[in-house]
Amino acid sequence: MEQPKKCKVAVLGAGSWGMALSKVLAENGHDVKIWSRPSGLLEVNEINEHHTNKKYFQDVIFPESITATTDLKEAITDRKVIVIVIPTVGIRELTKQLEPLITEPKIIVHASKGLEQKTHQRISTIIEEEISEEKREGVAVLSGPSHAEEVVVQDLTSITSASENEEVAKIIQDLFMNDYFRVYRNTDVIGVEMGAALKNIIAIGAGTLKGLGYGDNAIAALVTRGLAEISRLGIALGAEPRTFMGMSGVGDLIVTSTSVHSRNWRAGKLIGEGHDITTIQDEIGMAVEGLSTVIAAKELAEECSIEMPITEAIYQVVYEGANVSETVLELMRREGKAE
Repeated sequence: MEQPKKCKVAVLGAGSWGMALSKVLAENGHDVKIWSRPSGLLEVNEINEHHTNKKYFQDVIFPESITATTDLKEAITDRKVIVIVIPTVGIRELTKQLEPLITEPKIIVHASKGLEQKTHQRISTIIEEEISEEKREGVAVLSGPSHAEEVVVQDLTSITSASENEEVAKIIQDLFMNDYFRVYRNTDVIGVEMGAALKNIIAIGAGTLKGLGYGDNAIAALVTRGLAEISRLGIALGAEPRTFMGMSGVGDLIVTSTSVHSRNWRAGKLIGEGHDITTIQDEIGMAVEGLSTVIAAKELAEECSIEMPITEAIYQVVYEGANVSETVLELMRREGKAE
């Protein structure tokens, strides 16, 4: 498998994270073509004409080597690597559209964080189901503690490239890594994807405590016990325990559960302040993965007979109308047990 030095890359998704990753790639010398759905035509034209995307970044000028299109076939033609950066809910539809358009094997990377509703599938599994094996040179996931708002201004960031094929993980590592964007390798795709998806639920919980007025003690306890929940379910599904102590585990959990940049944390804070879900989604204006992932995680935990009281509590608040303050107290009143 040839190592890409200067590579042609398609980035599917012109949201904040897609734009930030495109900037990393372009600054590394790669030729980047961003794809957006036809509804994003105004952003596409803005990227091509002004090298900006003010919907997400008011003061950022993107490299001229980044171009954009709403034509999916144009986006992937002659591209060795495809990076998928869209909300989980759209992954299967997009990969179904991709399948007939791929004429030669591609390395397919996703940088999304969630579980599919009903099937509870991880994103790499969806990709493998919908895109034929002969059209895939490899599948990888790029994940870790990384706010787009910080990456786009070259703030120091470290994340993980994971693939069952270590050579593919190395290729993605080399593709993205530079002085401000450090990439580690991992072959535990299950652990990396489960950590990425489930931490969004815990971040909602942390934000909720903040909205209720609780302090650092409460949030630290919730995040710590949240990591225990994430690990229990991930390990039951085949993940390696040590993965949850890495960038895509505790690293991503910390940054998502403590930062105003986190959509999930902000959604939780609004829940704690008494806002309803429709208002929250309208105010944030972008996908809040944790609000959908909590459904899949609750169902998956029940299937696997895994105890996840924080996940269950957040589900009850969001979807069953449970009182937030009373639910927090119920968690505190659970029977004492060994850590």
